[in-house]
Amino acid sequence: MIDATTRLPHPPPPAAFLAGFSLLGKKVFVTGGSRGIGRACALTLASAGADIALGSSSAGADSAEDVCREIRRIGRRAETYAFDVGVRKDVETTCARVANDFEGIDILVNNAGITRDRSFRKMDRGTWDEVINTNLNSVFDITRALIDPMAARGWGRVINVSSVVGRIGHFGQANYSAAKAGLIGLTKTLAREYASKAVTVNAVAPGFVKTRMMDGIPDTVLQSVIDTTPVGRLADPMEIGACVLYLASPAAAFVTGHVLDINGGMAM
Repeated sequence: MIDATTRLPHPPPPAAFLAGFSLLGKKVFVTGGSRGIGRACALTLASAGADIALGSSSAGADSAEDVCREIRRIGRRAETYAFDVGVRKDVETTCARVANDFEGIDILVNNAGITRDRSFRKMDRGTWDEVINTNLNSVFDITRALIDPMAARGWGRVINVSSVVGRIGHFGQANYSAAKAGLIGLTKTLAREYASKAVTVNAVAPGFVKTRMMDGIPDTVLQSVIDTTPVGRLADPMEIGACVLYLASPAAAFVTGHVLDINGGMAM
């Protein structure tokens, strides 16, 4: 117990706190990095000093290269890797290339994902499998390839991009909600298994974010989303990137198995 006579140590100066957010010398692999949340994560982590391996689909390769050019302009290394996260052989080959090119990966951001929305009554098994395979099974394959080398080196971060719909569900998104909820269970289990090896595993659960994934939503539905979000707007992707930076940083070494909700108060 601390009493009135106990002298507490002086807190470190602000610069010491800020140093805890530096990623200088760290190597990061961001999947789904060509746009939206993935792009924001890559730019934010690079701004903190990290070198970036940027995964994308073949269709997003040009956009991914644009992101890499932005990163190189701030003096960090960035390379693109176009592959299909839903094909295990592609994942194994690409992860091996990334690990070799960067001499190991310190931080993994599992962001790649797709939506194939329709009501459960109209959802066929192919639509279900496509989303589960891309959004959940791929995370198993990519993390399995990269997490043990982190443990062997005695430092690592895995950050899984889940969603508010993995917390509360959403009409027409049984497949997407199930995959994002699955990521939360995977996150907590891996956090327990790797905590003693100085590898933290956390997730972020964004609400509705201003990305291309929102482009096809009717205005009335979009307004309904905004109306049910207490802060009264969509998130900016860079707000998600800032939270990922915290979880990736040395400052978050005592945080593992956590799901950081970034949803403007939609779910509390």
